[in-house]
Amino acid sequence: MNLWFIVSLIKKRNDVADIAWGLGFVVIAWSSFIFGSHDLKAIIVNILVTVWGLRLALHIYKRNSKKGEDSRYVEWRNQWKNFYLRSYLQVFMLQGLFLFLIVQPVILVNLSEKLSFGATEIFGILVWFIGLYFETLADNQLKEFLSDPVNKGHVMDRGLWKFSRHPNYFGEVTMWWGLFLVALPSNNGLLTIIGPITITLLILFVSGVPLLEKKYAGRPEYEEYKRKTSIFIPLPPKK
Repeated sequence: MNLWFIVSLIKKRNDVADIAWGLGFVVIAWSSFIFGSHDLKAIIVNILVTVWGLRLALHIYKRNSKKGEDSRYVEWRNQWKNFYLRSYLQVFMLQGLFLFLIVQPVILVNLSEKLSFGATEIFGILVWFIGLYFETLADNQLKEFLSDPVNKGHVMDRGLWKFSRHPNYFGEVTMWWGLFLVALPSNNGLLTIIGPITITLLILFVSGVPLLEKKYAGRPEYEEYKRKTSIFIPLPPKK
């Protein structure tokens, strides 16, 4: 995160922190793997984290490279006194702390010995793939929607977005609950529940859903969309 803070100073845009998010998990996963038993279960978990982290980082990089700094960071840049110090602590260091808490299931799997591989692990991997499906498909559907000039100013309410206002976030949370299930049979596996709980609370109440809901609040089309569409868990639209 120190490295990415330096990058933000060079690029003069703090939204590089969003790219750092996915990559940070990959770095921690393989760093802890080096000191572990190199078990098959650990290899599988690290591959899953790498697939997710690299995909997310690449997706955000492509999205951000076509526009200026994200509006959230622009707002903070204009509002914060001692911007660079607060940016360092509140954006990069705080994100690093949350990242470390969320990745606990992966660290435990990497550092555990004599790992089992049974029904719970298989179910966890299936849950992870469901999450990846939701996040990837939702991101791609939104990208296609925004790329069409006809949709400018309108609300994305098609595909997975018809059933959830934030299907990509639902997918991300689901993946981390899946990795927790993979870690659960390990010694002290239950303690790693701090990981999925942290990402769930962050997305639902701090940095994910609330910021986007606030951004679009008050727009008639979005208010109608809110009325009939589940905020997070995909459900049939209300009539």
